[in-house]
Amino acid sequence: MAGSLNKVMLIGNLGDNVEMKYFDNGGCIGKFPIATSSAYTNKSTGERVEKTEWHQIIVRNKGAEICEKYLSKGDKVFVEGSIETRKWKDQNGEDQYTTQIQCRDFTFLTPKGQSGANTGNPQPQAQQNQTPKQPSPAQSQPAQNQASKPSPTEEKEDDLPF
Repeated sequence: MAGSLNKVMLIGNLGDNVEMKYFDNGGCIGKFPIATSSAYTNKSTGERVEKTEWHQIIVRNKGAEICEKYLSKGDKVFVEGSIETRKWKDQNGEDQYTTQIQCRDFTFLTPKGQSGANTGNPQPQAQQNQTPKQPSPAQSQPAQNQASKPSPTEEKEDDLPF
């Protein structure tokens, strides 16, 4: 169908650890709930009302393994994917529906070291871009228009990480 879009972007906190299912063919699926919250003030009572929505996230294969390793209950995560509603029959033969988010991409938002699962474990490569790369000796030679600038070894060192 031309002109349609099924895209979801959520930022929320995990309500539980990642639950994994492994298959005979080597594939796997990770499942976890995340909570998103919004708040507003009721105009008639002046009371602040907070509403929490729960979303079931499904992530597959390598992404599922990464989530299992680095995410734990309470961690904040950005999830991008699409909505999928599945229909199934329960034990009584009645139709049941489940709405899930099929995760295509994710970013961990809990700072390194603040999660129980992340303690002592390095972050995935995608999350390790906090410190800039140092130029190699071949790249650090001054160009003609930069001849007046001091070389990196001559600059005064400070204890800032950037």
